[in-house]
Amino acid sequence: MTTTTAVSAGPTDFETKLDMYKMQVALRQFETRAYDLFLENLVKGTSHLSLGQEAIAAGFATAMQKTDWTFATYRGHAHTLARGVPMTPVLAELLGRSNGLMAGKGGSMHLTSVEHGVMGSYAIIGAHLPIACGAAWSAQYRGTDQVAVCFFGDGSVNIGAFHEALNFAAVWKLPVVFVCENNLWMEYTRTSDVTAVANPAADRAAAYGLESIIVDGNDADAVYDVASAAIARARAGEGPSMIEATTYRHGGHSRADPGKYRPDAEVAEWLAKDPLPRYRARLLESGATEEQLSAIEAEVAAEVDLATEEAKAGGVPGEDLLMKDVWANGGSAWRN
Repeated sequence: MTTTTAVSAGPTDFETKLDMYKMQVALRQFETRAYDLFLENLVKGTSHLSLGQEAIAAGFATAMQKTDWTFATYRGHAHTLARGVPMTPVLAELLGRSNGLMAGKGGSMHLTSVEHGVMGSYAIIGAHLPIACGAAWSAQYRGTDQVAVCFFGDGSVNIGAFHEALNFAAVWKLPVVFVCENNLWMEYTRTSDVTAVANPAADRAAAYGLESIIVDGNDADAVYDVASAAIARARAGEGPSMIEATTYRHGGHSRADPGKYRPDAEVAEWLAKDPLPRYRARLLESGATEEQLSAIEAEVAAEVDLATEEAKAGGVPGEDLLMKDVWANGGSAWRN
């Protein structure tokens, strides 16, 4: 049976709600700036933006503890920033600069910050689901209360690793939460055209003894509620959860995709469900003032501007980086 959140309560502390709004604004403004820099030919390599999907990253990051782990796809900027990684090194990484998160070597699709619990963005579809199981198994073996939260797109649900990971996690009752960010399109193909069930992730959960959970991925409070329950369940040793968060990317699949294959009416319908104005209106109804929210937005804008200038100021990586971190000992000298 499929369940959804009936009431979007969200965090009980109003300051936390304001923080969650600021996080969504930061993710939106960062991704918008990343796109602008791409148009200026400053972003190196490809990139996949989370414009329209910010509520999922914000809701989960708010529900997680600092010691928990995030596993993301190549659409991972938002999840990386939501865990507390500063904007400057992330933006510098997109620009291929030496002050980037991985010194400019990884680029958009490989953002990683172990310090912040961000255990990598993975460019291979579905590849990180078994790896998240491994991290969860490690926590179980060591007796810690850490939880692995694994985000993936609807394009992963027909991949073998998806089914293998769910089965393994269920059999071993691993502390892992699987989150399908269902934005309806597998790159350029409508998910429903190539998938046998209506809800690509949730409808398959029962096959592994898991509850089918669907949440409005454009409602940060609803995401937070579902995330909190699933993470608490995992932390208590009650095993994994499978959550399908319905959402929609505002742009194309990647930086060079205009997304024209999507019907105009569908795009308009989902733009009307934009998570940011929706959450902003809810805060105003709950007692926030226009001045408070405008101040948050202005503060974020200043942070993005500063990060942009700092990222641009970074140097271009040198040749010494080419062979670094390629082999286990950090260099290639032993091979020569």
